[in-house]
Amino acid sequence: MASRRMESSNYRNPCITMHQPWASLLVYGIKRIEGRSWPSPIRGRLWIHAAGKVPEPDTVKAMEEFYREIYKLNGVTDIKFPEHYPVSRLLGCVDVVGCLTCEELVNWEAIPASVRVEGQTAFCWLCEKPQRLIVPFEMRGFQGVYNLEKKIYEAAVRGLSSVKAPQPVTFPLPDPRDRFSLKPGSLASFPSCTSASAEEKPPSLVAAIAGARAAATQFSKNNIAGAPKIVSIEGNGKPISSRTRDKSKEWVPVQRAGGDTPDSSSSKIGL
Repeated sequence: MASRRMESSNYRNPCITMHQPWASLLVYGIKRIEGRSWPSPIRGRLWIHAAGKVPEPDTVKAMEEFYREIYKLNGVTDIKFPEHYPVSRLLGCVDVVGCLTCEELVNWEAIPASVRVEGQTAFCWLCEKPQRLIVPFEMRGFQGVYNLEKKIYEAAVRGLSSVKAPQPVTFPLPDPRDRFSLKPGSLASFPSCTSASAEEKPPSLVAAIAGARAAATQFSKNNIAGAPKIVSIEGNGKPISSRTRDKSKEWVPVQRAGGDTPDSSSSKIGL
């Protein structure tokens, strides 16, 4: 646990770059689970930046249909989707309150069924308290979780607006005194974590899940499983180091140029 706290403390104003429409869906509070192939290294506020790729209309349609279908599981039908999905912009932030494996999330009966269906990836980052920027900031993104440049953070934090999510969720911590208590493996003995439900999904939901997965595959061709690439940002917004694998499969520091490129090890379905 100490190592996790130490890793989280490496970030001052952590940010992650994501493809659209997943980025906007997260800051609008529609998306509550950020799916990744690696566990979250942080707790607390995480800034969300949209990558530079303009989303295809079919991708937007597939993801909006996915969320319409899963919200129906809890009787929620009034969902206000973003009118626009801006790119190369800092959009807002969420609070990461925990991280679970997919198996733990889908079996956790203490949370709404619609949230459990979002669990489709190896690790599920649990997100609460979405806030969006009234005026999104144009900026460059980097791979992995990185620190926002100080002057961008100071301007952004003044422009946040609360979001009225369609179904806000509070994820209960196993130990309310320890913000890192909701971590992979922590629900093994949790009273409300039971075996997976054998209930049959309605055909429309099955189709929506398939459509969302298909939409995500366009970004996962070069998916690299493993730990996140951790990037530090100098005062001028340049990345100064990251971690990647060499031929001996050891983590070594390297220099890398920046760009509007989200982490290739992420799962863009974000379920």
